[in-house]
Amino acid sequence: MQDDLFGEPPTPPLTSPLTPRQQAKAASAGTPARPSRPSRPAAQIAAAPTLPEHADLAARLPALVRLGTSSWTYPGWQGLVWAEELSERRLSKDGLTAYSRHPLLRTVSVDRSFYQPLTVAQYASHAAQVPDDFRFIVKAPASVSDALIRDDAGRGKGHNPLFLDPDLALREFIEPAMRGLGHKVGALVFQISPLPPDWLRQPRSLMAHLARLLDQMPRIQDAIPGATIAVELRDHAVLGPDLAQVLRQSGHAYCLGLHARMPPIEDQLPMLRSLWPSPLVCRWNLHRKHGAQGYETARTLYAPFDHIQDADPQTRHTLARVIVATARAGLSAHVSISNKAEGCAPLSVAALAQEVVSQWEGRRP
Repeated sequence: MQDDLFGEPPTPPLTSPLTPRQQAKAASAGTPARPSRPSRPAAQIAAAPTLPEHADLAARLPALVRLGTSSWTYPGWQGLVWAEELSERRLSKDGLTAYSRHPLLRTVSVDRSFYQPLTVAQYASHAAQVPDDFRFIVKAPASVSDALIRDDAGRGKGHNPLFLDPDLALREFIEPAMRGLGHKVGALVFQISPLPPDWLRQPRSLMAHLARLLDQMPRIQDAIPGATIAVELRDHAVLGPDLAQVLRQSGHAYCLGLHARMPPIEDQLPMLRSLWPSPLVCRWNLHRKHGAQGYETARTLYAPFDHIQDADPQTRHTLARVIVATARAGLSAHVSISNKAEGCAPLSVAALAQEVVSQWEGRRP
């Protein structure tokens, strides 16, 4: 692997202008539903005291780099993010403001939107609870990103006729998120759920559907600087030149998905290089030791998520190289980390931040 990861960043390519329809959608979607400002609930949750080393790291991180976690609802983060013991229900309702006070947590992945589309008002409520420079990573609803209709246990019940439907994606995902979050959109992610065999047997049809979807999505960075739309996979067979071509032609990004269903980060770097220069979106979801179906195993082993149990310094080191290269090129980097990556997402963020700062300032780890 080359020392500088990507080499000297070339001049960004010219992009095709929006169609009139996309211009209108982007312009209207880029306006928040109401002024966004941090709120102070009557019974506000107290944030844990800020550690001096975390404040120092936050001040030294590149401004375009935003690190965070997947959700903010974990009682086990007491002393790390929260000052007191609280229920998951209370944190889900009132914890976002306290979460955003942690100096290293400048983004968060909103995953519940995958299970049920959120409304403009729900997005606006999230935006109102965080500082002006905070950004959100949001997953598209399963109604558009899952090829199967599933039961409550996650078993496929039949084919989803609206899979990758662009009109549904705009109506239930892109437009509500952009209107509600406004400039606090960081990345809107189509995480394509594991595909059934019939889709995997017809990759050309899959790429045609994906291209049709992405071609009709607005270039949201034109309305919200630094924001991006990205595609994340859960099937390594789809990773290749055809996907790269679809993403290049649409002007959207590849989401680096660090999950046991996908190759390790080193083997996904060729995709990032083929799309360079491009913003970075990364969701580090699961330690590879648990295997493709190991999410629940990791949840059981790592709960209550209060310390790192399976450190993965190699992934951190390589991810930091990608982050630094992206920031040096003047592009945004949005990275979320799950508790299932190493055992405790806030501590993983701190360790990754240390690695990024060391490389950014030119020091060997």
